[in-house]
Parts: sequence; C-alpha cells; structure tokens
Amino acid sequence: MKVTDHINQAKNTLYSFEILPPLKGQNIQSIYDAIDPLMEFNPPFIDVTYHREEYVYKKLSNGLHKRQSIRKRPGTVAICAAIMNKYQVDAIPHIICGGFSQDDTENALIDLQFLGVENVLALRGDKVKTESSFTPEPDGHQYTTDLITQIAKMNQGVYLDEALQNVAKSNFCIGVAGYPEKHFEAPNMKTDLKYLKQKVDAGADYIVTQMFFDNKKYFEFVDQCREIGITVPIVPGLKPITAKSQITNLPRNFHIDLPTELVEAVEAANSKDAVKQVGIEWGIQQTKELTKAGVPCIHFYTMSRHSSTYKILKGVL
Repeated sequence: MKVTDHINQAKNTLYSFEILPPLKGQNIQSIYDAIDPLMEFNPPFIDVTYHREEYVYKKLSNGLHKRQSIRKRPGTVAICAAIMNKYQVDAIPHIICGGFSQDDTENALIDLQFLGVENVLALRGDKVKTESSFTPEPDGHQYTTDLITQIAKMNQGVYLDEALQNVAKSNFCIGVAGYPEKHFEAPNMKTDLKYLKQKVDAGADYIVTQMFFDNKKYFEFVDQCREIGITVPIVPGLKPITAKSQITNLPRNFHIDLPTELVEAVEAANSKDAVKQVGIEWGIQQTKELTKAGVPCIHFYTMSRHSSTYKILKGVL
C-alpha cells in the first residue's frame, strides 16, 4: 500500500521506523532483532536507508595506488523484500542520486517494481567524503528534483529507452526529505522551501522531515509549506538522544539546533543510562505533543537500535 493511502485511511497518528542495512559481512538477523520489538506498535511501513559508495586507495605491486569503490551497507533491495515477506508491512527503500547513473536508477526501480514495492524515498545523498562537493555519476542526477522526475515518468510508462514497446507503468509513491531548520546548503529558508516546492511539483507525494528536537520548528515548517502551496502530508522525523556526544555531533553533522533545556539535561546526566533516559523522556514529550496535534505519522530514526524508540512509544501509548 502507498504511504499516502496508509495516512488517508488512518484514524489516529501512525508510527513508522527507519533502519540501517547491516554492514557487509553481517546477516539479516540484526535487522530482525531491531524490528521485532517495534512491531508491537503496528508500523505501516519501515524505511531502509541507503549509503552511497566510499572510496579507498589500495597500493599495487608497482607502487602505484588504485582507487576502489566499496559499499559498506549493500543489499537494500533484498532487505526490503525480506522485511515485506517476514512482517507483511511495506518497506521503503531510499533511492539516491549519488553513485547512480540514470540507467542504474531505472534498473533498481524495475527490480523494486517486480518485488511489489510501492513506495520510495528520493534523495540526493551525501557527497563522497573525499570530495569537497557533491558530484553526480556520468549521466546521473545532480538534483533530487531530476530523480523525482525520472521516477514520475516511469509511473507514466516513460522509460529511458524510448523505443520500448508495450511498457508497464510503475506505481511508486514518492517521498522526499524536508528540513524544518533548512538544508545546510540552502542560503536561507525561503530558498530551501522553493526547492522543496519544486520537488512536490515534480511528483513527490509526501515529505518526511529531518530530525528536530523542538516541535515548534516542525509546526512553523508546516505552516510555511502550506503558505507556498505545498499540500502533501508532512511526516515529522524524530531521533532519540542516546549518547552525550550527540549534543555536539548532531548539530555538526545534521546542522540542527538543540534546545538549551535538552542540552543541560544531557550534560547533567552522570551515566550512559541517565543520558538515554533524558532522550527517552524528551522523546515522549515530543511524541505526545505531535500526536495531540494530529500529525499523520511520526517517523523514528532508530539507526537499527530499538530500545529508546520502544520505551518512548510505551510511554506514550
């Protein structure tokens, strides 16, 4: 079922989760261990992230170095199939621009279509760590809007090879990311919202936000979206604080602000368990307020660790 159908048919706020694929060499049991406890909350869908390739330089016998691409977390398509088979819920793969040509993207979408996957989250993806800025693959997409356009065209039966006959239309519900505190590359919020509107106009059906720790920022973001004509569902994304290092790592890596009250509570915590408890209590407050406000769904970034998210929802329901 499409995410938009889940939302339209729901009588109450839904709760969904996002997981990381296991590292190469690990088995899928780690995924099941992360999902099993959370099934108590009847998630309508589970997102599976995708991490683009990284590069290492291997020394050759002649003394030269060869750049080699590696993927630390492969298998997104297979993981989606496994989740759908085991739990009978919709799995949502992340489709990114980075590391993919348009042909690669089309082939991945065809595989997903064969599996019965009806939802994708379209993202640009991060730049390669060794590069100063995002660089697309040859014949790849520079911007998320272009990726959305390709997916939307497949939904209309338009493939890259125009000579194809009797093609089947795909039926993907397309999600995109939204940034209540603006994307770090955008010069200002107004510009960031303009680009988000372009994504929706290109075919995006719903928005999932970057994590935030002040619900006011989400509500303001929704109001700003509605003011410029964005009418699709906007799903808030939450991430529990689980370690003291996150009060510096999260603002640096995700370009977000943390409320002073939260930071002071984490700093005052005198053990790892105490820090986690602060994160759980903060998450409970956020979730209760968002649920009371009637948001369509709350999406938890679990990072394949279920404990804090489980305790938050037990404290809410």
